[in-house]
Amino acid sequence: MKSNDIRALVTGGASGLGFAVAERILRDGGKVVLLDVNEAQGAQAAASLGANARFLRTDVTDEAAVDAAVADASRWLGGLNAAVNCAGIGTPARLVGKQGPMPGAFFRKMIEINLVGTVFVAKAAVVAMQQNAPNAEGERGVIVMTASVAAFDGQIGQVAYAASKGGIVGMTLPMARELASSGIRVVTVAPGLFLTPMLQGLPQEAQDSLGKQTPFPPRLGRPAEYAALVAQIFENPMLNGETIRLDGAIRMAPR
Repeated sequence: MKSNDIRALVTGGASGLGFAVAERILRDGGKVVLLDVNEAQGAQAAASLGANARFLRTDVTDEAAVDAAVADASRWLGGLNAAVNCAGIGTPARLVGKQGPMPGAFFRKMIEINLVGTVFVAKAAVVAMQQNAPNAEGERGVIVMTASVAAFDGQIGQVAYAASKGGIVGMTLPMARELASSGIRVVTVAPGLFLTPMLQGLPQEAQDSLGKQTPFPPRLGRPAEYAALVAQIFENPMLNGETIRLDGAIRMAPR
């Protein structure tokens, strides 16, 4: 799909990777709806992006709310042809730590937000995309999901996080195969160490130290670099059913 034809929803769009994607879509001439649970930040983000952006407060773990938000977004956009899933959490916790075993509620919350939330958004987006007239390539839409290098080399304290992101990787190919008949592509990006709001809260010294773990470039990834890859996914119809590591060749150590 041409970037100036993109009519997208972006979850986690109020900040970090999601906001960078929204900025890129608008820069390229598209239109975007931001979905995020943070109402104040989301409204501010949409206002800063201008008339071709809108914000809808949405909890991705609420199936009915996601269905309603995606339908609303599709109406406002004049048809939905891209969905980018950036909503997620990454709080670390050991399976059995100093405070005792990991609470089941902690594990469930990680899976609910990162994995189940992605499924809710994807299936609602597919319903909307299937109504689109196909382009010259027979394409009706693109779904981009966000995993993590933790899906492949998760560290100590990332049992829950790695499980949630591994689930996203695992469903990428079967989802792409299923949706091929509808002309809908599915691609997952697995970022390495990126300068997201979570890492921005660390002292600069800590940020620099983490960045140096990346072989090249020896720094934290920039959200705009994630957004650039998403833009290429939109444009290149042969990118389908794949998980792309965007990590500067890092392979995470055990801790």
